[in-house]
Amino acid sequence: MNVIHRPAARIVCLDADDRVLLLHWRDPVDAHEVWEPPGGGLDPGETHWQAARRELAEETGLDPEAVRERWVEVQRDFVWKGRRFTGPEHFFLARFGSPRPALGRDGLLPDEREVLTGHLWLDLDELPGLPGLDPPDLREIIRRL
Repeated sequence: MNVIHRPAARIVCLDADDRVLLLHWRDPVDAHEVWEPPGGGLDPGETHWQAARRELAEETGLDPEAVRERWVEVQRDFVWKGRRFTGPEHFFLARFGSPRPALGRDGLLPDEREVLTGHLWLDLDELPGLPGLDPPDLREIIRRL
């Protein structure tokens, strides 16, 4: 399997009630399902923080100004579309002043529209045992942020 080391940024979004936003994706190659915070790879010339802000706007329609500059590094190792991605990602925090802010899909790329199947705002105590949660230690990552 092809291993890719890709600089990437993710955004831990917390609402007014400290629920975390997770996006639900279905891999088009093998149909495995993943729940993860919004985010993705850096574009050429982008910093991690700039990528986090762009990805948040594209994938959720939420205000990118909410992304704080502080981050924690998280080692990732996952398979998507038949490729294995490994290496560190920067996880940023974004806070929103209302419960469960509405999301928009206008910024999604056409292939993302097909594989993003939904989202949830979950209480932190609902994370352990969630099938397909990636990274599985997200609760600890949130504590570190």
